[in-house]
Amino acid sequence: MNTEEYISSGKLELYVAGLLSEKENIQIHNDAKQYPELNKEIEAIEASILALSKAASPTMADGSFTNIKNKLNLSAETKVVRLPKQKANWTAYTGWAAAVIISAGLFWMYTQNKALESQIQIVSQEKINLESQIENASNSLVASQSLLNTIRDKNISVVALGGQTVSPTSYAKAYWNKEEKKVHIDAKGLPEPPDGFVYQVWSLKLNPLTPTSLGLLKDFKVDENKIFAFANPNESEAFGITLEPAGGSKSPTLEQLYTLGVAST
Repeated sequence: MNTEEYISSGKLELYVAGLLSEKENIQIHNDAKQYPELNKEIEAIEASILALSKAASPTMADGSFTNIKNKLNLSAETKVVRLPKQKANWTAYTGWAAAVIISAGLFWMYTQNKALESQIQIVSQEKINLESQIENASNSLVASQSLLNTIRDKNISVVALGGQTVSPTSYAKAYWNKEEKKVHIDAKGLPEPPDGFVYQVWSLKLNPLTPTSLGLLKDFKVDENKIFAFANPNESEAFGITLEPAGGSKSPTLEQLYTLGVAST
């Protein structure tokens, strides 16, 4: 006999409650005599019922359980039934645990995937930035080489522009190609203009003094090499740079003459 299956079947609880047939009661009574573990389980069921009764009515005397049975006209072997033991549904618990583990794993994979996507985007952006920097550097190198070739041309006349009263420490250079009628102004030696003002370059005839505007040193603050190109079809005798209100002036403000240089004849 498998006593564990016997106990878990619930028959012992029905036996204690007196709800079995006479034949079944006799069978369980005989089995309990033969198998001590069955008898022990029956006694445990009865003890649980008594404990429950006392908890529900603490003032109940020890013999009250027998009196209640007699009043209910129950047989001597009749016992108060306790609900069958409920086995834990480990399969259901295992399923829930597996679901929780899988959900946690999926969430971890999702966060890892998002982090990887973010890293890929960062690397891609860095690659684009690097390519842009390389292209800019290449373009800058080409422009620098072209500029060097221009100012080293044998037809170039270099005119040094010295600082004037308003700014004695200022200086600049004019690289003038008379044949191509172009002039490059190197304004690295000028201070940054104050807000609302701009530097203006002038071609000068000296006798009488006749100024002709060549243009403005636009975007002076952000221009890295501070070299500006202008067309110069004039028969220039000198070059000057003045500080003018934004937009420039029709004639130079001599009080704001920063640099001046005479061209060699």
